[in-house]
Amino acid sequence: MATRLPPGIVRCDDDVTRCFWCAGDPLYRSYHDHEWGFPVTDDQRLFEKIALEGFQAGLSWLTILRKRENCRRAFHGFAIVRVARMGARDVTRLLGDPGIIRHRGKIESAIHNAKQCLALIERHGTLARYVWRFDPPAKERPRRMTKGAVVKLTETPTSQALSKELRRRGFSFVGPTTMYALMQSVGLVNDHLEGCDARPRAEAARRSFRRPRELRQAQRR
Repeated sequence: MATRLPPGIVRCDDDVTRCFWCAGDPLYRSYHDHEWGFPVTDDQRLFEKIALEGFQAGLSWLTILRKRENCRRAFHGFAIVRVARMGARDVTRLLGDPGIIRHRGKIESAIHNAKQCLALIERHGTLARYVWRFDPPAKERPRRMTKGAVVKLTETPTSQALSKELRRRGFSFVGPTTMYALMQSVGLVNDHLEGCDARPRAEAARRSFRRPRELRQAQRR
């Protein structure tokens, strides 16, 4: 007799148990298994995640994943310095690119946010040092990661604080719901459900992960 799975857990055709939201598409499965919930410290990857979460607003994440390689090509692999140098002609060119999300505001936001990332790097040494300041406290996390718990996690006090800080620094398309999705994506939280095969792997990665340390005040000058 088959073991009954917890609500929100699906056993896929490869006999791997996964969170309900990724089971139907191989691209989604790969993202779920190897990226979502795993810590990210590389600045270029962090900027890519910030930019793509902004592009995702109003769309499904699967749509973004299907266009991600085209977005990487269009935005120079999300190299922060190169994106920050893009201008009006680049925006016009990208609006004609059917392989990406052709939304003027989101394209301009990605370029603008790259410039703001450079300012954060100038002050904090790396983008990762800044982002990982928003590792949420344990008291903010559900005691058990069930489907009922995770569907309520659209935003949190920490995602609200991150959104407020980024907006204060001039970022756009960084609302608190978008920032919670970012936190899930870069491993600031592990929202894999209990019973998901990826959950213990993501948790082990978080336990062994060394958080980037903030620069001392004297080093910032």
